[in-house]
Order: sequence, then structure tokens, then C-alpha cells
Amino acid sequence: SIKFATLAPEGSTWMKVMREPDAELQEKTGGQLKFKMYPGGISGDEKDVVKKVRIGQLHAAGFTGVGLGEIAPDVRILDAPWLFRDVSEEDYIYKKFDKELTGAIEKSGYVLLGWTELGRVYVFSKDPIDGIESMKRAKMWVWEGDPIAQAAYKAIGVSPIPLSVVDVMSSLQSGLIDAVYGPPMGVVALQWFTKCRHIYSLPIADAAGAVLLSKKLFDELPEDQRKVLREASAKHLRALTLLSRRENETALDSLRKQGLKMSATPSPETMQLYQDLGRSARRELAGKLYSAELLEKVEKALEDLRGGKATTSGKAKKS
Repeated sequence: SIKFATLAPEGSTWMKVMREPDAELQEKTGGQLKFKMYPGGISGDEKDVVKKVRIGQLHAAGFTGVGLGEIAPDVRILDAPWLFRDVSEEDYIYKKFDKELTGAIEKSGYVLLGWTELGRVYVFSKDPIDGIESMKRAKMWVWEGDPIAQAAYKAIGVSPIPLSVVDVMSSLQSGLIDAVYGPPMGVVALQWFTKCRHIYSLPIADAAGAVLLSKKLFDELPEDQRKVLREASAKHLRALTLLSRRENETALDSLRKQGLKMSATPSPETMQLYQDLGRSARRELAGKLYSAELLEKVEKALEDLRGGKATTSGKAKKS
């Protein structure tokens, strides 16, 4: 069986959907191939999981950007701050740069079973945040070992407190931190929202995720099992991304119904400021995470798309 780890808690949408490719695998391979699940971070933080896959204790995992960055740093371009304006831009870039992204993953000894977008990342806080100044006053958490979030906060002048995901809840309770970030669905699943009263309305990034399998294990499987594994995973994980988009909207609505207050939409001037800060944060990471060349190509592709020189179907517009 394929030993699979994830930070997603048992009972979350994420885990429910992960059971579907597992069921299909068992059915189509007569029970010869199946996933053994280790949910809820019981295998440790993502860095621990990467080590365990390396030594063969685990075979596969659902990673967020932090784990992906440990494996294939180029992929973190997808998490770059203030890069995408909407999901159609994301779909366009994932498709256009598929070769570069999957290539980076395979070169690192993994096989991509599917992207699992985690959603737009919002800041949740105890006190209201309505812009850069109030964000500087917050005791902001940053995921330990996440250069992307570090660079975003550095660009806006925030000095965050680095902690592992598993320490966030107790640190919110003790008052060590009073602001966190994440996709709404994740913040609900991890119960962080119970310690927050405010949501900043401008997302800081879009969180990428992926299910990766050790190439070593994949290569050992018979050809027919490999085919079933790839097809079942691709189908159910794409469905999971689309479901996540809907559930994140629903989660945001339900948080507001539970009394969390959403800040006013930032002014066009503030939006422009974030665009500029995002650009400098992305430059700061070029050459350290992803290559400067890849960043340039992705930004150029988005510019063309916004300028009408390309369409989301991938065909150039006729002028």
C-alpha cells in the first residue's frame, strides 16, 4: 500500500476527496494497490514528511507550498505574493507552464499525481487590519521555513513570528501571535478562526498544493497499476481543486455569519502599492527559490493575458 501523509485533518473535505482515488484504485486493481492514510499532521510538519519520503518510511503526500518548496523550489512561483488576480489567471499559468512545473518535480524524484489548489490566502486577526500600518502592529505568524511568506512580510515591513503549523493554535491561545494567514477552508479546518475576529479583504497570495508520489515507488509498480493511479488521481484531484474554490467561498461566508468582520476593500492606490510590493517581493526570491528567468516568463504571460494578447483558452486573440 502507498503510505500517504497530509496536514489535512480527518473529516475535512480534503480527506474525504482523497478517499475517492483510493476507492477507485482498490476497485480497479482488485485491492492490490491502495493508500494508507496518515492525516492531520500525525507524520509531522511537511519538512518531516519530505525526510520520511526520502528514506522510504512514506511514499506519497499532499503538500502545500512549503513542502513543495523543499522538493522543487521552482514550483513556488505559483505562491508568489500578489501574483494572480483571479482563478482564470491561475488555470492559464498552470497549463502554460505545465512542462516546467512537472519537470521540476520529476527531477527531484517525485511524480505529480495532481495539483490541489488550496485557495486564496487571507489574513485573519484578533484586532482589525485595514492596511499595511495595522498589519505592522499585529503579532503576525509566519510558517517556519516559508521564504515566500517571509518575503511578502518583509516587503511590507512586518516582522512575523515563525512557528510550525502544529504550534499555531496554542500560540493564538497564549497570545504569542494574534494574526494568521491561510485559505478560509484551512483556517476553519484547523479551528484558528475561533481565536480571530477580523479578516483582511485583500488576499496576499494563492496557495498551491499538490499530491506527489515517490518516483522510486512509482517506477516499481506494474504498468497497468501506474496507469490507473495516474488517471484516478488526475480526475479526483482536479475535482478537489474546483470543490476547494467553492468551499473556500462558502467558508468565507460562514465565517462572516459567525461574526468575523471583513475589512473594507482597499482603495485603488493601496491596490497599486501591493502590486509594486508584490513585484519587489517576487524579485527578492528570484535566484533563491525559482529562477529569475521563470519569474520573468510567468509575469510576461500574465501581462499578455491582461493586455488581451492571449486568452485563457491558450489561443492568441486576433487583433
